[in-house]
Amino acid sequence: MEKANYKYGLNNEHHDNLGYLIIKRTFDIVSSIIAIIVFSPILLIISLLILKDGGGQIIFGHKRIGKNGEEIKVYKFRSMVINADEVFNNFTQEQKKEYYTNFKLENDPRITKIGGFLRETSLDELPQLFNILKGDMSVVGPRPIVKKEIDKYGEYADKLFTVTPGLTGYWQANGRSHTSYEERIKMDMYYIDNASIGLDLKILIKTIFSVIRKDGAI
Repeated sequence: MEKANYKYGLNNEHHDNLGYLIIKRTFDIVSSIIAIIVFSPILLIISLLILKDGGGQIIFGHKRIGKNGEEIKVYKFRSMVINADEVFNNFTQEQKKEYYTNFKLENDPRITKIGGFLRETSLDELPQLFNILKGDMSVVGPRPIVKKEIDKYGEYADKLFTVTPGLTGYWQANGRSHTSYEERIKMDMYYIDNASIGLDLKILIKTIFSVIRKDGAI
């Protein structure tokens, strides 16, 4: 894999620093509790809008791979039609190829009207505040991947699983939707090798501005 523009190795000591981990976890707990309280009216409104837009499940737990390679359920507001699997089976070969290459699809026909808005504004990710409170996720870290994506990380998969996945990360803060999957992997490895409170704060601030500008949002 090309390593231009990013310098990283297979060894990392930053995420084993006890002081950093304690501060990071404390921030996760405090910030997630505050955010859940502050955003509770928005959580309620979104839930009602999803019920109005065809009903069905409001929040679902998507199976992802977390720290130490353990399977976790990442909570998200439902942004797809109820029969999403059936719609996917009717995809053209070109659509399926695009999806399996990037694990996302531009102009995805499975996305509901309210779901499109939630993804564009990243509001579909709000339920992950509960993942952060539980400890399955952190505010900042590499995004959790699905099982099928492990092969894409190749020799770097084990390293990816040494850290807790995040609600946002270096990839999200640097134009998520405008980068290739290979570039995403480089960004994840760069973050792991350089993890610190300072870098986490920079990523968090950049993410806020990226969401406001809708730059690289899902």
